[in-house]
Amino acid sequence: MPILGRETDLWPEDLLDHAGSLLENGSRWWAVYTRSRHEKRLMRHLVSLEVPFYCPIVERRYRSPGGRIRSSFVPLFTNYVFVLGDESSRHDAMTTNCVSRAIQVGDGELLTRDLAAIHSLISVGAPVTPEARLESGMLVRVRSGPFAGREGVVIQRRGEQRLLVSVNFLQQGASVNLDDCEVERIL
Repeated sequence: MPILGRETDLWPEDLLDHAGSLLENGSRWWAVYTRSRHEKRLMRHLVSLEVPFYCPIVERRYRSPGGRIRSSFVPLFTNYVFVLGDESSRHDAMTTNCVSRAIQVGDGELLTRDLAAIHSLISVGAPVTPEARLESGMLVRVRSGPFAGREGVVIQRRGEQRLLVSVNFLQQGASVNLDDCEVERIL
């Protein structure tokens, strides 16, 4: 059982479904870089200010010094919260005393697709591993298994075959184990 329960990491819950229409109406994505370990505090402020955001949160399991298995919910991309809105939304985020800087994202549609893919991986419930840097590899689509329909790059980590889904803006991503999946190459 986690020490603290899971908190809101996507507000509103259907943000990634209608982000395209918000982008068409003049909103833009901001990659908000938080002060150290202030992601959840910023997210709580953004919910109360009704500012749309997404910060992928994953469960991390570890052993305590006493040998018990503990779990906690941590941001997949340390120090980053993605805010969707106008200059006023960015200003609201900046005034929370949780933010170091905000970077406007150049290609909002691409970031929306990347974040939706990450959200989809997390929602399956399989263990997701952060990947700090992207590596070249074969682009694939999963044909069967719990990740059917997902696209990404196959990588090798510690002798395991993994599916890497990337957020190109950050040059980071997340990977999941592909042991029981069938993949096909995308040309």
